[in-house]
Amino acid sequence: MRAVLVDSNAAGGFQIGESPEPEPGPNQALVEVRHLSLNFGDLNGARARPDGFVPGWDSSGVIVQPAAVEGSPPAGTRVVTTMLSQGGWAERRTVDFDEIAVVPDNIDLGEAACLPVAGVTALRALRRSGALLGKRVLITGASGGVGHFAVQLAALGGAHVIASVGSEARGEGLRELGAAEVVVGLDGVERPIDVVLDNVGGPQLAAAWRLLGEGGVIQCIGTTSRQDAAFPSLVGMYRRIEAFTKGPSSSADMAYLLRLMGEGKLRVEVGWRGSWSRFAEAAEALNGRRVKGKAILDID
Repeated sequence: MRAVLVDSNAAGGFQIGESPEPEPGPNQALVEVRHLSLNFGDLNGARARPDGFVPGWDSSGVIVQPAAVEGSPPAGTRVVTTMLSQGGWAERRTVDFDEIAVVPDNIDLGEAACLPVAGVTALRALRRSGALLGKRVLITGASGGVGHFAVQLAALGGAHVIASVGSEARGEGLRELGAAEVVVGLDGVERPIDVVLDNVGGPQLAAAWRLLGEGGVIQCIGTTSRQDAAFPSLVGMYRRIEAFTKGPSSSADMAYLLRLMGEGKLRVEVGWRGSWSRFAEAAEALNGRRVKGKAILDID
């Protein structure tokens, strides 16, 4: 089958080539992939993988061979899938039963591919931060995939959402998604902040720490700045900072996000979409921060 392969000799570190057909293991389904989405994590993490490895957490498609588990979606079902072991950037992939969600007919299958890592990360990070009703929630890197979902979900939870972006242009549309404030960097953000979802890291993470009020929490999701954070002092009022990772078993949460999409309460912001033959172009745009929201590649 065809797949996006790690290739240290190729421009950008990837090429589309031939890979062995995947063999489903116990409790796994075989899925014909139709669409895939890109995340900073799987793009940049692929640098540590050997040549020939098939990366990709997130993809959507159609069940070819159901998992041998009661309740597994039958062949022909439209699904969205993810796997921590990756393998999603290929014509076919094997997926654990608890990493599959059925995509309703009224939802674009390509947009569904954007949900697993970005959507579930935003959902679980907000849940882990406690009740949001009436809280002041700061989301850094709000123009990215996780950020777009986090703004909407925090607003649905009753929070006063402050969306931090890198430029005024990247903040366009965030108020329509539920942000009460849109700021460039952290200029003008007033204390106290109750919850921070940080996708940037570096000096901005340290600055967000200084904005926390009593009992505040920061969920450290990403480090798109690729810089270290220096904290001059961790003493004073009670507050905490936590390293966050999405974790496994995404089926139920993906199904919940799909339901919100079907009800018109959650939107996928697509900043780039095209054929997977343009993979290098899409990856360069994402890494260069020229994509607002998510990048989708269609297998053709």
